[in-house]
Amino acid sequence: MIGRLQQHARDRLNFTGDMPAAKRLAACKTFLRLESSMIRMRHDAGESGLKIAQARAAMIDELLVHLFDYATNSFVRTHGKLPEPVSLLALGGYGRQELCPMSDIDVMFLFPSKIKTAAVKPLQEALTLDILYLLWDCGLKVGHSTRTIEEVFVEARKDIQTKTSLLEARLVAGSPMLVETFAKAYRAFYTTESPRAYLEARLFDQAARRAKYGDTVFLQEPDVKNGVGGLRDYQNALWMSRVKLGITDLAELVAQNSLRRNELRDFQRAYDFLLRVRNELHYLTKRATDLLDLAIQPRVALELGYTHHDPLSRVEGFMQDYYRSAQTTFRISKIIENRLALTLATPESGLRSFRESLRARRHDRTKRFDGFVLRGQELAAEHEKIFQEDPARMIRVFRHCQQLGCAPSFALQGLIRESVPLITRRVLHSPDANLSFRTILEEAGGVFPTLNLMHELGVLGRFIPEFAALTCLVQHEYYHRYTADVHTLSAIRELDLIFTEADPLKLKYRAELHHTSSPTLLYLILLLHDIGKARGIKGHSESGVQIAGPLLERLQVPPESREVVTFIIKNHLIMARFWQKRDVDDPKTAAAFAEVVDDAEKLRYLFVHTFCDACGTAASLWNSYKDALHTSLFVATLDCLTLGEEVIARYLERKKMIQQELIQKKIPGISADEITAHFNLLPERYFIHTDAGEIALHIQMVNRLLRSINEADSVNTLKPAIDWKDDLNRSLTVVNVVTWDRAGLFYKLAGAFSVAGLNILGAKVLSRADHIAIDTFHVVEPGRGVVQNQSAMDAFSRNVEAALVQNKDLYPEILAQAKKVSSHFGGTDNSLHASFPPTVDVYHELSMQRTIVEVQAYDQIGLLYRLAKAIYDHGFDITFARIGTERGVAIDTFYIESANKEPTEDTGRLHALRDELGKIIAPADAPTAVAK
Repeated sequence: MIGRLQQHARDRLNFTGDMPAAKRLAACKTFLRLESSMIRMRHDAGESGLKIAQARAAMIDELLVHLFDYATNSFVRTHGKLPEPVSLLALGGYGRQELCPMSDIDVMFLFPSKIKTAAVKPLQEALTLDILYLLWDCGLKVGHSTRTIEEVFVEARKDIQTKTSLLEARLVAGSPMLVETFAKAYRAFYTTESPRAYLEARLFDQAARRAKYGDTVFLQEPDVKNGVGGLRDYQNALWMSRVKLGITDLAELVAQNSLRRNELRDFQRAYDFLLRVRNELHYLTKRATDLLDLAIQPRVALELGYTHHDPLSRVEGFMQDYYRSAQTTFRISKIIENRLALTLATPESGLRSFRESLRARRHDRTKRFDGFVLRGQELAAEHEKIFQEDPARMIRVFRHCQQLGCAPSFALQGLIRESVPLITRRVLHSPDANLSFRTILEEAGGVFPTLNLMHELGVLGRFIPEFAALTCLVQHEYYHRYTADVHTLSAIRELDLIFTEADPLKLKYRAELHHTSSPTLLYLILLLHDIGKARGIKGHSESGVQIAGPLLERLQVPPESREVVTFIIKNHLIMARFWQKRDVDDPKTAAAFAEVVDDAEKLRYLFVHTFCDACGTAASLWNSYKDALHTSLFVATLDCLTLGEEVIARYLERKKMIQQELIQKKIPGISADEITAHFNLLPERYFIHTDAGEIALHIQMVNRLLRSINEADSVNTLKPAIDWKDDLNRSLTVVNVVTWDRAGLFYKLAGAFSVAGLNILGAKVLSRADHIAIDTFHVVEPGRGVVQNQSAMDAFSRNVEAALVQNKDLYPEILAQAKKVSSHFGGTDNSLHASFPPTVDVYHELSMQRTIVEVQAYDQIGLLYRLAKAIYDHGFDITFARIGTERGVAIDTFYIESANKEPTEDTGRLHALRDELGKIIAPADAPTAVAK
C-alpha cells in the first residue's frame, strides 16, 4: 500500500522547476481526491479504523514531503543554500499516524536553537507560501507553528496540551539529524522534569473530562472521542505510560508485566472499533464531529454493516457493540492507571507509587473472615480459589464491602470478573446468595455504589439475568439520556441521595418514605421498574410485571411486598402522566387518581419513585415547577385516600376560612360584598390550590376591570387588567390577565405571548359566573427564566389590547417573530421528528367527565396560538390548559367543552378537530423551533 501511494505521489506531485502555484494546487487537489476516494473505498469494504486513519496520515505525509522538497529546492535556487537546517514535524494525532477523515493536521517547522530570526525569515515565508497556503487552498484544516528547539521547551513548560502534543512529534520531511537531536532532548525532558506533576495534571484532566461527559460510558448520545471510554481514554493511557516509563508503544507494558496480553488485545480491538465509528461519523457528516447522536445512529449502524431489517434492532446491535468497546477502553485505561499507581490522591499526599502504597498498608490492621483479608479500606482474597470453594461469595463479597465501607482490591476485582461464570442456576437459587443481595438493597443511602460495582464487574447481570437484558440497551425515547441499565442505576442513586442529603426537597420525599412499612423496598422497585424494556419499550410496564413475578419469588421477597412491587412496576409512569396532562387543581383529578392507586402506602412509593425515575432519566428533566405539580397531586390524592368524604368538607372549610380572612384584612378599595361575590361566582376547584394572596390579587384586578366598565363608552373599548409577578423560587414569571370573557380569548392571549417572544410553561383558565375571565400564565424569557425584558411586557400588553379590543389578527406578526428567531438560531432541527414523532389524541374521559385534547409536537413559535385557534374554530372553548416544553418538544393538554354548551361526545366533531390539529403539528409545517 505504501509503495503504491509513493508511486502515485511521484506521478502526480512531480513538482519541477518553477511550476506555477495554480498548477501545483491542481495537482495536489487531484492527488487528495483520488487517494481519499481509495481510502474511502477501503473503509466501505470494512478495513479497520486504525488502518484507515494511518492511510490518511500516510497520504498527507506524501503530500507534505513533495511540497516541502519543492519549497526548499525553490528557496535554494533563489537564495542559495538554506540558512539553517529545518524539519517539518507531525504533532498530535497526525504525529501518532492517526488521521480520521475530517481531523485537523497539526505540523511544526523546527529550527535549531540560537538562530538569527532575520536570517531565517525569508525561508519561513517561503515555507508558508509554498506549503501552508496550498494546504489551506486544498480545503485542509492545518494547525501550524514555527519553533526553535529552545522555544519548544519553553512552550512545553507553559502548556500541558503543547507538552502532550509534542510527545508524539514525528519527522515528515527535512533534517533527520535536527529531529534526532530534538527527540533525544525532549525524551530526557519529559521523563525527568516533573513527570509526577504531568501525570497528576493528566489525571485531573481525565476526571474533569469524564465528569463533563456524564461520568458514564452509557450515554444515549455518546461522544466517541472525549466521552467516558472514548478514544481519549486510550490515548491518555499511552501518554501517561510514555512519561512514567519512557515507552513508545503500549505493547511494552506487556513485557514489563504491567498489562496482560489479553488486556492489550482487548484494548487495541476496542480502540480500533471506536476509530472505525469515528471515521464513519466524519464521512457521513462531512465534518469533524464526534457526537453519536440519535439521528445519526441508524445511518452509522447501516454503513458499518448492521443490516437487520428493523432499524431499531439495527441501532441496538450497533450501540451494544459500541458500549462494549467503550466499556473495555475505560476499564483497561483504569487498569493501566492503577498498575502504574497513577491514582488521584489528596493534594497533601500527592501521588504515591505502588511500593509506597504497599509499605503504607503494612501498618493497617488486618482482619480475616469468610476467605477475605481486610487491610485498611481494601478487601483482598486469601487465595484464588475462594469463589470456587463457595460461589455464593460472589454476592456476599459485595455485601462485605458495603457493610465495612471498603473496596475490593484491584486483584480481587480481577478475580471477581474472571469468576463470573461460577454464578450458575444453583447460585441464583441459593438462599445465602439471595439473602446477601436483599440485604444489599436494604442499606438505605448506600445501595448505588455497590450495585454499580456489581454491574461493572459483570456480577449484577449474571445474578439477575432479567437485568442483564437491559445492559447497553438504547432507549428510543426522547427524554432518556442513558441506556436502560444506567438509567436504572441512576434512579437508585437518586434514592440514595433522598436518604442522605438534608436539603428540603430530599427531606420531603424522605418523610413520605418513612411513613411506609418498608422504606428501602423502593430500591428493589427501582431496580425492576424498567425490566420489561428487554421485550420492547411499548407495553414495558405490563411486560415488567410478568418478568418480575418469578424473580421476586426466587429472591424470596414476602408476598405482601411483591404486591406493592408489581403494582408500582405496572403503574410507574401514571403519576407523571396525570399531573402533566390533568388539572391538579380540579378535585376530580385527585379522585380519579385515588381510584387508580387505592392505597396510601402505594401512593407514597409511587410519589418518591416518580421523582427518582425522572431525575435518573436526565439531570435537567426535573424542576421546581414540575415538583409543585407532582406534590399537589400527591397531597390531594392522599387526602382522598385518608379522609374520604371528609375531603369535600375540608375544602369548603378552607374556602370559608380564606373568605373570612380576606374580609377581616380589608383589602384596600374592596368591599366585603365584592369579596363575597368573588367566592360565590367561581367553581370550588379555584379555591383548593389558590392561596389567599393570589385570590386577593384577582379580586383587586376584577375591581379594576369593573371600574373601567363604568368609565368606558362601550364594552368594546375595555382594556384587560394585567399583572406581572416574578416567582424566583420556580424561576418563572406569573402573568394574571383579567378581562371580559369572549370567544377565542385563550388563543388571542397565547398569540400575544408569541409576538412578545415569551415562552408559556403553564396556564390556568377560569371564568366567573358573571363572564369575567381570570387567566393565569407561567412564562419565561427563552433560556433566561423570569421575565426582565420590559419591552416584551409592553409588547404583550399592546398586542392583547389590539387582539381583544380591535380584533387584530396576530398571526402575521407571529410568523415574523418565527422568521426572526429562525435566522438567529439557524432554523429547525428536523432530525428530532425521527426520535419523537408528533401525535394528537382527542377523547372523552368518563371518570372525570371531561373531553381532553393531548398534543405532542415539535415546538415552534405560534404553536399554542394555532392549536388554540383551531379548537375555537371547531366550536370549542378551552376550560383548562397544561402547557409543557421539554428539549424542544411541546407536550400540551387542553380540557374543552362546546361553545354552545352542548355535549362533546359527538365523535364526528372530535375526529374533525383531531385531523385539523394533526395537520398543524405535521413536521413539514414546523416553520421554526424554539418558543410558543
